[in-house]
Amino acid sequence: MFDRPESGERAVLVHINLHSGQEDLNELKELASSAGAEVVHVLTGSRRNPDPKYFIGSGKLEELKAAIEETEADLVLFNHVLTPSQERNLEAALEFRVVDRNGLILDIFALRAKTYDGKLQVELAQLNHLSSRLTRGWTHLDRQKGGIGMRGTGETQLEDDRRQVGMRIKLVQSRLEKVVKQRHQGRARRKRAETPNLSLVGYTNTGKSTLFNTLTGADIYAANQLFATLDPTLRRFKLANATEVVLADTVGFIRHLPHELVAAFKSTLQEATEADLLLHVIDASDENRDETIFEVNRVLKEIGADANPQLEIMNKIDLLDGFEPRIERNDQGVPIRVWISARTGAGMDLLLQALADIFSATKVKMHCHLLPAQGGVRAKLFSVANILQEDFTEQGGWDLRIEIDRQHLGILKEVDVEEIV
Repeated sequence: MFDRPESGERAVLVHINLHSGQEDLNELKELASSAGAEVVHVLTGSRRNPDPKYFIGSGKLEELKAAIEETEADLVLFNHVLTPSQERNLEAALEFRVVDRNGLILDIFALRAKTYDGKLQVELAQLNHLSSRLTRGWTHLDRQKGGIGMRGTGETQLEDDRRQVGMRIKLVQSRLEKVVKQRHQGRARRKRAETPNLSLVGYTNTGKSTLFNTLTGADIYAANQLFATLDPTLRRFKLANATEVVLADTVGFIRHLPHELVAAFKSTLQEATEADLLLHVIDASDENRDETIFEVNRVLKEIGADANPQLEIMNKIDLLDGFEPRIERNDQGVPIRVWISARTGAGMDLLLQALADIFSATKVKMHCHLLPAQGGVRAKLFSVANILQEDFTEQGGWDLRIEIDRQHLGILKEVDVEEIV
């Protein structure tokens, strides 16, 4: 066997055109760049079906060996999901490190995770991925020879490794269950307070984090790379009609997002599952945006969030010629799509107005009669409600006509009020 190199920066990419399950080569290049790799060569080819042993044919295998020697690469990145046996066979034949698409995505996720729960979710995904690949790259182990009395120490070591991985998976899962419980309690509190929950979803690198920062005034990391942010972030902000909402920024989706990642990130994606409204951010300048929309909706269906209301946000209109910010509405006048640029701020006022229109059903108009001693209530109303009219009374109090979200009606429990129909 071979010794794995500590570095992994110079990469040879392998992209085979298949008749089904096709991945995008440019996306692989972006993934490699996001992982910190320098692409030194791209090997392409076509096959009707993957080779069971090496995924690629014997001819391509020889080409790959020559490319590795010529470019002095550090690793090979496949734009495909390899079986454990294919990965082992390739590494044995090449005497070189091979990483498939899922392994590359997991590596990026490990690089991006910063919070406790984010690291737990990445570790769980990595352990599940590793559990079927424990036999590869173990240069210090004897191999099983078979037969009674002929088993070497390798079998015992590998069984011990599997047992330790299994124990670690159970430990991480138990810790994640606590995280899920805490998140559920937080959502339950917001539900009781009738605070609308919004969740940003979309393909990776569509500008979700930039939009999140623009809407909430947060300062989470945003960059022009895949999976720039991984850990979920929640912030409160107010709409144009003073409705307070909670916005969650979730992990970006990608074509054929590995199932183990979807499973591991259930606690993060649960924010989307239980959201009152999904803000589906779409790169309006992407020629393949219809495909990315399909992939996002496919993952939403997989996690049980496909029935949640959606508002499509067509972002990056600054990269298109002749596109102005606008709101598109359905036959009932409800906003269904908003065209904006989160980077330049164009159309942000329209987005806030669209959200206010969507949540206007939770608003009520009230006529309030405040006594002189209720100035504190008046101050609270000015912070959370839309003041339509204010008049002073002869007693030194105030008559207010307001529009207020039902979540804040508790402020008026000691106030003389009447609802305006």
